[in-house]
Amino acid sequence: SSGINAEYGGEDFRQIWTKNQPLAEPEKIYHFTALACTLNEPEEGVAPTDSRRRPDQRLMENQNYLDANAMKVKLEEAQRARRRAREAQIVIEGTPAKYQPKWFKKQTCDITGDDIWRFTEEYWECKKNMTWDRCPVIYEDEAYVQDDGLDET
Repeated sequence: SSGINAEYGGEDFRQIWTKNQPLAEPEKIYHFTALACTLNEPEEGVAPTDSRRRPDQRLMENQNYLDANAMKVKLEEAQRARRRAREAQIVIEGTPAKYQPKWFKKQTCDITGDDIWRFTEEYWECKKNMTWDRCPVIYEDEAYVQDDGLDET
């Protein structure tokens, strides 16, 4: 809708966003919006490192809290082990190689001069071709892979 906004000098304005109504019984879903409730839904064709594939999160969503916590600890320990292995390799090779993100490149912002991480768009090409060989294996739990809600056939 258009109108006159007197408070800001009488300029024309148009509404660009409207807040959605809350879902039914919002206290039972922590007052999340419909969008927030669907952000962790499984999606076919995503990278094997996509956070929606985290087995601990899926276990938590299924109210299996003890197994979710045990899986979270397992994932964190595996992450620490991978970091220690990278650091040990640096010591062996004697080079100060740093971890390189798969989908982002460090650049300097043209405006501020600050370091920023820019998305390389390579993810979309890998998703299109289903070529995930550049991704490390981080979610190894077979039970999750079999029960992730996706049809892998």
